[in-house]
Amino acid sequence: MAKQRRERKLEHYYRMAKQAGYRARSSFKLEQLNERYKLLQRGNVVVDLGAAPGGWLQVARKEVGDEGFVLGVDLQEITKLPYKNVKTLVADITDPSASELIRQNLPRPADVVLSDASPKISGVWSIDHARSIELADAAFTIAGEVLSRGGELLVKVFQGEFFQDFVQNVRKKFDRLKISKPSASRKGSSEVYVIAKGFKRV
Repeated sequence: MAKQRRERKLEHYYRMAKQAGYRARSSFKLEQLNERYKLLQRGNVVVDLGAAPGGWLQVARKEVGDEGFVLGVDLQEITKLPYKNVKTLVADITDPSASELIRQNLPRPADVVLSDASPKISGVWSIDHARSIELADAAFTIAGEVLSRGGELLVKVFQGEFFQDFVQNVRKKFDRLKISKPSASRKGSSEVYVIAKGFKRV
């Protein structure tokens, strides 16, 4: 019964994504988190890491409007969106050179860094968790290089033995931190989202 409920829930969000014209049902995760934590504002500069296939780019563009700018970064090429103020890059966010490349493609320091990046699931929990932390650390590092003072970070992390260490590292660099799981996430999934506000740029 539990499996059937999970499948119905996924099918529900899949249908909703089709109806809304979103590229992925994960768009609703960002919508729900943004509604709760007010991350995205009109005119913001936003960086979306692990952005393929572009569902979060669509939500971010809707929120920042014509006045804002959204940059999507992923290992794979993202099909172009029909907006002049949405740009995409093919890059590895774990590469030390990624921050500089991203910075060169922004009109000004970012207001928000998003990351829904997920490792390729191996099925071995310890490996998948470690890879998730590696991606989250990469997003945190990039945020430290491209965010403006007072900026915000939203990053997906799989819970596990290294999770609290990651949270403590983020907490040192931001004024406020929350951990949340949107209803659009799979109920049995270990994924949660770390929301950090008030970046302390030195």
